[in-house]
Amino acid sequence: MENKKHLIALDLDGTLLTNKQEISARTKQTIQTAMEEGHLVVISTGRPHRASIHYYNELGLNSPMVNFNGALIHHPQDRTWDFAMHTPMPLKTAHTIIDACYDLEVNNILAEVMDDVYLDNYSQEIIDIFHQTQKDRPYIIGSIKDKLEEDPTSVLIYPKKDHIESLRNHLDDYHAEIIEHRRWGAPWNIIEIIKKGINKAVGLQKIADYYGIPKERIIAFGDEDNDLEMIDYAGVGVAMGNAIDELKSVSKYQTLTNEQDGIGVFLEEYLKIKVKTV
Repeated sequence: MENKKHLIALDLDGTLLTNKQEISARTKQTIQTAMEEGHLVVISTGRPHRASIHYYNELGLNSPMVNFNGALIHHPQDRTWDFAMHTPMPLKTAHTIIDACYDLEVNNILAEVMDDVYLDNYSQEIIDIFHQTQKDRPYIIGSIKDKLEEDPTSVLIYPKKDHIESLRNHLDDYHAEIIEHRRWGAPWNIIEIIKKGINKAVGLQKIADYYGIPKERIIAFGDEDNDLEMIDYAGVGVAMGNAIDELKSVSKYQTLTNEQDGIGVFLEEYLKIKVKTV
């Protein structure tokens, strides 16, 4: 097994990253050793490109990346990569959902068109969550219904706590045929909406096909409900120790938490990686 190339897919928050939003030294060293031994490592995240590229560069990757839970598949080092794909939702759908959010008086709405960010109401709290963006591109702040004129890659809703279930029920009742919606983990409780049929597994399959890596040699790590399809799809689907129960139930393997070098520990054992100690 150790002589065969594997595709290793890494979710970021709660998986690759510690609770301080860092990659631990052991996990980083193990991942880089796996790459030296010929394995392909990709980031597969709900985050946009701009909030992921720092970790991509930190690991020294030269591979495609899955962003927005599969709505954007691209190769940061190769702009001519033939398999790049952007799958936004129709603007009309986004506007209908925004109207429903206004009716429920949600805290805030954010829409993203690739790396352009539209924010309905100025909020330092929201800006802090997406702090990677501010230096590169300013937010487009103000009535999102008026300012958003392109098909968005994703729409993120920040509802009041007591409206989370009613909002998700509304999305299921009225928009289930055209959108997917996922809830971010605590403490944000943000609901992310993308086009129907898009998920991380779609992106992973596309990358695996491109590199000719069979399903049984795909190792994927995750912790939240936006990882379900990816973990279920991968031949070696691994739930973190801190993962939600639903993800653990579909995973083929489990490892330690994101605070306990879960990715590093699993890869060292599964791929028989011997990490050089400094």
